[in-house]
This record gives sequence, C-alpha cells and structure tokens, in this order.
Amino acid sequence: MIATFGAALVLAWVRASGTPWRDIGFVRPRSWIGGIAVGLTAGAAFKLVMKAVVMPLLGADPVNHTYQYLAGNRAMLVPALLLMLAAGFGEETVFRGFLFERLGRLLGTSAPAKIAIILITTAAFASLHYPDQGWPGAEQAIFTGLAFGTAFALTGRLWTLMWVHAGFDLTALALIYRNLEAAVAHAFFM
Repeated sequence: MIATFGAALVLAWVRASGTPWRDIGFVRPRSWIGGIAVGLTAGAAFKLVMKAVVMPLLGADPVNHTYQYLAGNRAMLVPALLLMLAAGFGEETVFRGFLFERLGRLLGTSAPAKIAIILITTAAFASLHYPDQGWPGAEQAIFTGLAFGTAFALTGRLWTLMWVHAGFDLTALALIYRNLEAAVAHAFFM
C-alpha cells in the first residue's frame, strides 16, 4: 500500500511540476497486449528462476513465511491479486520512474551515472522489502531491482516493466497459494 500511495504522490508531482510523462517512463507501448503478454511471461519466468535457482544458492528458506497466511486462503485471494497488480504499478513508478528521473537530474545521464542510479535505486528497493521479509526478501529485491533498473535504464519505458513486476509477484502468489514454494525451491537443488 505504501508503494501505491507513493505512486499517487509521484503522479501528483508530475502533474504539478509540469514534468513530461515520458521523463518518468510513461511512454505508450507499441502494443498494449504484446507488452502485457511479454511482461507477465517474463515476470513469471524470472520468479521461477529466482525461486528454483538463485535463492537456494543463497541459502534462503524455501518458504516465504511472511505470506504463508495466503496459502489456500480463498478469502484473501482477490485482495492479494489486486495488491500484486498495485505493487507492480506503484513500485515501478516510484523506484524506476521517479527516482531515475530525479537522480538523473542530479547525477546526469552518462553510463557511470546510470550505473550509480541503478545501484542507488536497487538499495532503496531492497531496503523496502527488508522490514517484512527479512534478509531473503531484501536479497531477492536486490536481484529484481538490478534487473528492473537495468531494463528501465536501457529502455526508459515503464509499462512492460510494470507487467514484468506484476508477473513476478503473481507467480509468487500462485506458488504460495498452492503450497508449491518448497517444491519449486528444491527443483534443482535438493
């Protein structure tokens, strides 16, 4: 919810400051359907690789205990789905769109500046995930922050990236809801 509120503040700031929407990554995609399809598919694949390969190599618990209340919980399924979609929109608007624009004004647009911006926004993004998910959540956010930050630095576009983020989170929700986290986490490493 914090990210959604932050995104609302960013959108209000853009409007009040006269900042062009494209400066924070709100550029119309060539194809909405294509962007959604590519984004959700890439996000799901990224989550599965993180869960099955990267996080086990880091020694993470195969189960995200923070969100275990969602396992098989039909009453929370729709709110959780909506939250996942809102998180993709909100976090990307704040951490990639807004912070890239603001830090770009401060540090410039050179390659070293973009690398610094990716690292700064990744650290901020990871720190947001630490309080409720602990170190494993922050570790995972480091990888996603680096990937999402690099994608944004290269394209300057948010919409598909928002769908990648949503696909990542929706896949995480599906794994938790269906009690598949441990099975996927042990798919390659027993």
